[in-house]
Amino acid sequence: DTIERSKQEIREKIQWFLKFADISTKAEEFVESATMNPAFEESAMFENMVDLMLGGEYDVYVFDTAPTANARRLLGMSQVYSLWVNKMLKSRDEARSLRELLSFTKKKEKDPLMEYLVAFRDRMGKARVMLTDPAQTSFFFVTLPEALPIAVITRFIGWFHDFGIPVGGVIVNMLIDKSQVNDQSPEFVRNRVAMQDRYMIEIWQKFEGMVRARLPLYETEVRGVPSLSRMADNLFV
Repeated sequence: DTIERSKQEIREKIQWFLKFADISTKAEEFVESATMNPAFEESAMFENMVDLMLGGEYDVYVFDTAPTANARRLLGMSQVYSLWVNKMLKSRDEARSLRELLSFTKKKEKDPLMEYLVAFRDRMGKARVMLTDPAQTSFFFVTLPEALPIAVITRFIGWFHDFGIPVGGVIVNMLIDKSQVNDQSPEFVRNRVAMQDRYMIEIWQKFEGMVRARLPLYETEVRGVPSLSRMADNLFV
């Protein structure tokens, strides 16, 4: 489990830092404080994503990050981490300089915390390069032909541009197959088709050149390899 593994890693790091600083206190209070942070789960998920990306085990990685608001915060973690680490490095460097100035010995001591922060910064830097490189990363928005989903992705596409994350396009989901609808179809179905037609015009206008695929409304939920294969046939045409 990603969250539990992250908690254990934090516990080990805090214990290591306390031992290095020769502070005789238990790490549990610090661990609880760190893991109760509202952004902890997002941080853990982001670090897990980074591990996968930098591992280079596969050619392509696909992350399903719905809902969109969570995705924005999640992918923005690289920028947040960079700012945080740079501040930590500056503070640590000032503390080390003062410690050396007040020390009786001029011998340079290893600073494992500084080494960890530098390595962490480099790792986050590589992740940010990958996430903002159009040749390596694209973010696709999935919407429905309805007013609210269209308004939501319109706003979030702008936010993703602010983070410098490449937007690959828009996928329209759950379109009713008009070939299966006629004058004898229930009025509800005919009204839904008419509504979708109106919103598809808006989608073509708002996201000109960005619509990558239109997926039909299936009679069952997409679950399992056969269903995914069927959806892929409609997605990659």
